[in-house]
Amino acid sequence: MLNAHHAALFLTVAMLAVTTYFLFGSIPLLILKHDNTMDAKFIKSFYLTYFKFAIVVAIAATFSYALAAKPMLTLEAAIIATLTLVLRFKFIPKMEQIGAEIRDNSNLMAIPEFRKIHKTAILINATQLFTVLGSLSLI
Repeated sequence: MLNAHHAALFLTVAMLAVTTYFLFGSIPLLILKHDNTMDAKFIKSFYLTYFKFAIVVAIAATFSYALAAKPMLTLEAAIIATLTLVLRFKFIPKMEQIGAEIRDNSNLMAIPEFRKIHKTAILINATQLFTVLGSLSLI
């Protein structure tokens, strides 16, 4: 019989899987020059997909931890869900804006800014991964 502890464990594995997959998938994208429309569109859609998965899984994990009476894990998952939601609404519009500058104006000065956002997203993703890994002993 599936209980709250099983759901919490399953959703922890899901958070690890989503975060690891997108972290390892985003690092090789740094080899792209980011100097054309397709690079910017692909990276933006990659992160948009990540944010959708990460938000859903983190919210589900928050509820499962609450049902399993794990207050620290509940708080952690809620913070991850909130941070991911905030970043989604901060990074995606910025990526769209900078991508448009690269596309419309051939603004090569926008490329380093796009790469900076990309690297920041990778760093935050890695931090989330280590946070979830660090919480495994609390399950």
